[in-house]
Amino acid sequence: MTAFIGPEAIVKKRQEYFYPCTSYFYRKPPQLVRGSMQYLYGHDGVRYTDFYAGVSVASCGHCNPYVAAKTAAQLRELQHTCTIYLTEQNVELAERLAAVLPGDISRSFFCNSGSEANEGALLLARMHTGRRKFIALENGLHGRTYLTMSVTGLAMWRTDPELAKDQDVAFIPRPFEQGGDNEAAARRSLAALEALLAERGSEFAAMIAEPIQGNGGIVVPPAWYFPEVKRLLGQHGVLLIADEIQTGFGRTGRMFAMDRWNVTADIVTVAKGLGSGIPVAAFCTTNEIAASLNRPSASTFGGNPVSSATAIAVLDFIEGHRLVQRSEELGAQLREGLERLAAEFPEIITDVRGEGLMMGLGISEDRPELGARLTDDLLEGMKNQGYLIGKNGVGRNVLAFQPPLVISAADIAGMLTALASELAALEEQGEGSGAKEAAAGGESSGPSPTSAAPANPEGR
Repeated sequence: MTAFIGPEAIVKKRQEYFYPCTSYFYRKPPQLVRGSMQYLYGHDGVRYTDFYAGVSVASCGHCNPYVAAKTAAQLRELQHTCTIYLTEQNVELAERLAAVLPGDISRSFFCNSGSEANEGALLLARMHTGRRKFIALENGLHGRTYLTMSVTGLAMWRTDPELAKDQDVAFIPRPFEQGGDNEAAARRSLAALEALLAERGSEFAAMIAEPIQGNGGIVVPPAWYFPEVKRLLGQHGVLLIADEIQTGFGRTGRMFAMDRWNVTADIVTVAKGLGSGIPVAAFCTTNEIAASLNRPSASTFGGNPVSSATAIAVLDFIEGHRLVQRSEELGAQLREGLERLAAEFPEIITDVRGEGLMMGLGISEDRPELGARLTDDLLEGMKNQGYLIGKNGVGRNVLAFQPPLVISAADIAGMLTALASELAALEEQGEGSGAKEAAAGGESSGPSPTSAAPANPEGR
């Protein structure tokens, strides 16, 4: 039997060898040692049903036998070459992506992470338009490189304070207002974009946006919003970059979230779910726009045989097991259950939002500090009941449900039952009890928005 060092020893080593910015979920975190589809297992044999999937990564489940077999077979044949050599796997992957990407998008540049994909997309936009500046939505997240942090509007992920002086990025309000009228918020966002373009449209290369903001709190715009955004940008020759890193490959009940609104962006960035746990990413565009990136460029590990073979297997599995359709169907079950809980616990739950298997549950969002503490209490309680859930939002007070797309209806029903019991316990104690407990001692599941050490691995 394998001997594990245990959570306490891991925490001690992390404190000694990791950077202080690296933290973790839970006051009493488990050591995870094994995964199987929608399940993860602790060192003590406890099974957890995963409702976060490594922030939308394990699209086909953990250690999916079909995907893992294809990965292992490729590892035994050819593990690595750069794109300066010819291999079959990456061109097959590019061809497969062209078949599922929207519109005329058929060119892919492969890299390793969402940050790198977004960085490349921003560079491509500059090369194509000859312009330098960008537009982004407030409270979006696009990566950890310097340029992608510059277009990130979520304060806790703008690590360098000098980013505040960046003159190349203009932020506009997002189409969302907590506790308000989202239709009106979307109109204000669009009006701000229109005014910005009227004044300075010729300065901007592109607008980058997540179709559904993930770390910003699972924010879904009105259906008309992105079609209007695309129309306005087109009038001024400004490209639209769709950051589909969390939302792509079936997560929202469509292959890509922009498909929900029949919007074809000029550039699409992908990562996370495409590799279902193996690093692979790409920025994808049309023949015309791709022709502008014609100076020598490469990503050493981008499109390597193993990541490419894995991604092909992921696309096979998504298609063969109808995971896009399953996401829509099971997402409806999840939404119905969460809305039922919202009606039962209105003092704790302020909102239910999302699409497909990307759902958010706002926790006391009208009182952000309390909501953040109650969210931590719920994460801890659900972990103790065998369910791993994420959190996000500007105030870190949104429960995030982004499970592997292989999750079952029974898993969702069980999770909802467990969540109901945790909410009932909080209500019975009085909604302020979470704040008292957190203040009394014990490590929280994550920081307040002003904490110096972000608690979950949401960087790209």
